[in-house]
Amino acid sequence: MTSDHWQAIKAIPKVSLNQMFEEDCDRVASLGLEHAGLYFDFSKTHLDESVVRAFQKQADEMGLSAKTEALLSGEPINISEGRAAEHCAERGTGNPASVENANALHQRMKSLIEVIDAGVLGEFTQIIHLGIGGSALGPKMLHQALKLGDEKYELAVVSNIDGAALEPVLERFDASKTLLVIASKTFTTAETLLNAQSVLDWMSEQGVADPLGQVIALTADPEQAVEWGVDETRILPFSETVGGRYSLWSSIGFSVALALGYEVFEDFLAGAAAMDQHFQDAPWDQNIPVLAAFADQYYSQVRGCETRAVFAYDERLGLVPDYLQQLEMESNGKSVTLDGEPLALHSSPIVWGGVGTDAQHAVFQLLHQGTHLVPVEFLAVIEPGDSLSPAHHNGLLLNCFAQGAALMAGKKSDDSDRNYPGDRPSVTILLEQLEARSLGSLLAFYEHRTFVNAVLLNINPFDQFGVELGKQMANKLAADDGNRLDASTEQLKMRAFGA
Repeated sequence: MTSDHWQAIKAIPKVSLNQMFEEDCDRVASLGLEHAGLYFDFSKTHLDESVVRAFQKQADEMGLSAKTEALLSGEPINISEGRAAEHCAERGTGNPASVENANALHQRMKSLIEVIDAGVLGEFTQIIHLGIGGSALGPKMLHQALKLGDEKYELAVVSNIDGAALEPVLERFDASKTLLVIASKTFTTAETLLNAQSVLDWMSEQGVADPLGQVIALTADPEQAVEWGVDETRILPFSETVGGRYSLWSSIGFSVALALGYEVFEDFLAGAAAMDQHFQDAPWDQNIPVLAAFADQYYSQVRGCETRAVFAYDERLGLVPDYLQQLEMESNGKSVTLDGEPLALHSSPIVWGGVGTDAQHAVFQLLHQGTHLVPVEFLAVIEPGDSLSPAHHNGLLLNCFAQGAALMAGKKSDDSDRNYPGDRPSVTILLEQLEARSLGSLLAFYEHRTFVNAVLLNINPFDQFGVELGKQMANKLAADDGNRLDASTEQLKMRAFGA
């Protein structure tokens, strides 16, 4: 990055949010953007015309237009691994051959769902979906958000190698009626395959004659799944150019499509495609993912914010902060540029959050009066997800809106303990209703925002070599081949496992 552009951005006068509202009567109209059933209110951020214009110059310098075109056309933009990042092809945007392949694999998934629904493979009523990272976070989040409670199949998503995560599922499920779905891009993921073997052992113990006959594999390496023992007719492949944390749009979404119905999955893809189109076509000062990234970089680089908090004011969206942690921190948690030089700027913020109104009675004390400046993101849905008294949902929304107002306005007091400084930024994302299309658009927004942040930082968001070292160390410890790690780690191992 050129220092001139960043110096220009940092030199822009820092005006308080209250003053911005006083001086610009059109602020809400210009920074409130609507698309695909979602409304984004950026007016409570410190974005204004001068900040946006300065970031547009930075985006020009970093080649955002060309890199966006490269991403959306299927060029090999993941330079460290020499391949494209083609999650957008799963929803219809990209290299024509890749889009055609994605469509064919979706049809294969749909056909298998029809076969299972017809009872051809067995009378299944329960699904255990095993994966980790993007192979589990996405399906689990999507299912929690969209399930209605009267589905044909009960779905349990298990990721942790800790037996305490898997055992309760086995205790309540019926082995003869359980479909085991193994989601692993390489089909070598140690945690997932250990969990899978434990489920197969449980099926055998419960009298299932052919446990492997109740297995579906979701993978980018079908040959590896066949070698492991899965029948090739029960393998749903996806392209290796689809990264794990971007894979929910591929066959990784199979378990949710089966549990909720394939038409729900189709609507989910359509919602994402609508956001893809917006990202591709909208000018930057009206482009929702781009403006969000401008705000992210402003707070990270100019105001020194190291974290961003996301609060879902809807119980159904409670796993979105977890999903975003992987998407953003695995994508942009890098320390070198595309040129291999040390990154001189802050990389991804630490993403954290929770569910409102619970969080108001815990972490919001720090947000209002702590010394850390934390940009906050509120997620809310206009249409309630329950049939109780409207007082529940009305109270939920009013609390959400009030928190954003309070963070911005603050409240002066001569009593220092009761003084609220205010001028604390927030973004509110409001969904008309929580359904597959709006959720697809929301997640695609977050993906494109993550990409724009990476472009502004001049880093590669599509590799994740940082997750490998810990796995290598674990394998080294397990090998017990005489090679030793540090004294502290060896002592911990001895205390846990004995001499």
